[in-house]
This record gives sequence, C-alpha cells and structure tokens, in this order.
Amino acid sequence: MPGKSLSRKTPEQQLLLAQVGQIAEGLAQTFAPFTEVVVHDLLDPAHAVLAVHNNLSGRQVGHPATELGLARIMDPACEQIIANYPNRFADGRQAKSTSIGIKDSQGRYVAALCMNIDLTLFQGFQSAMDRFTAIQGSTPAQESLDPSGAGAIRARIDAFAAKMAATPRSLKPRSRRALVKELKAAGLLEVRRAADTIAAHLGVSRATVYSDAK
Repeated sequence: MPGKSLSRKTPEQQLLLAQVGQIAEGLAQTFAPFTEVVVHDLLDPAHAVLAVHNNLSGRQVGHPATELGLARIMDPACEQIIANYPNRFADGRQAKSTSIGIKDSQGRYVAALCMNIDLTLFQGFQSAMDRFTAIQGSTPAQESLDPSGAGAIRARIDAFAAKMAATPRSLKPRSRRALVKELKAAGLLEVRRAADTIAAHLGVSRATVYSDAK
C-alpha cells in the first residue's frame, strides 16, 4: 500500500539512495540559491522525502511522496525522466521542474531526484532587459505609476532581487530591510494585505516585514 514502506531495502537499494543523495547535494551547491533539489525514497512513500536542499517549496524531510512518486511506485513503466515541466510553489511563484526516477537492477523504482527552479530571478532579468531595450515610440510621453495590488508588490520585489543577483527568498537581512523601506516609500505598504503578500514572497513572517519597515 502507498502509505507503508514497501519492503526492507537491499544493499543495492541502500547504495543507490546514498549515491542519489550525494548527487543531489552537488547539484544543490552548483545551482544555489534558485534551484531546490529534493531526494525521494520511493520504497517508503509515507515518509518519502529524504533530503531538501535550497528549500523553496517548504517541504520537509519525512513528508510523503508526491503524486508523481506514487505513480512510479505503482507502475515501473512510468516515464523515468520528466524534464522542464511547469510547476508552481505554494505562495504562487512560478517554477520549472525536472524529476528523474532511479531504478534498481530489478527495474523497480527506488528513488527520485527532483529539481524545482524558482523562475522569479530570471523573470526579473527578463523584465530588466525588456526595459533596457525598449525604444521610445511616436506617442507622447505619459506619466507612468506602478499599478496597485499584490502583483505590483511582487513585481517590485522581483526587480529588486534581480538587481542583487538573488531570489526574493535569498535576500540578506540588510538587503531585505532596504527593499521593505523602498516599498514603504513607494506607498506599496498601504495596499490591502501588503504585509501578507510581502511576507509570502520573501519567505518571512509578517512581524519581520513590520520590523523591517520601521
């Protein structure tokens, strides 16, 4: 049953899990801070998550297998590599994910190595490039103010993080405080539920947002 450990692990399976763990750690160090790397033990679906590096999703060690993991458990013929599929973190950030299933010599899925890339940094770069390459048209210049709402707040945060070559959640406390003060100066803290939006996008508490704004 999916909720229970499927069997005791063979020495081969234990070795595979250990090797996948090493690969995951190397990938995480290489692609930090914008790529989360997760190792799943598909022989223990109720507690499948063995490791989470560069945690972006909020998942924790011991969490159960995902739907994709369960599909592999139920069907060894399930596709082994599913690359670059669209995904989304719980707070709404867009992600690009790749999942690689690891089989033992008997063709049974033992583990999965999953990578979730936070696209907000790259979207910030794209936005900056679009602005840089924009050409003034023949229409008269018009005053432009940032639109109000949660979308405007997230866009402002993404742009700030991009200037720091970071993601919103990897900003250092000093940079984060400067960002919140910038949002306050722009009047964006007056937007409805602004503190909630900022806290979710930065991965901090509302209390931290209020403290940074002082």
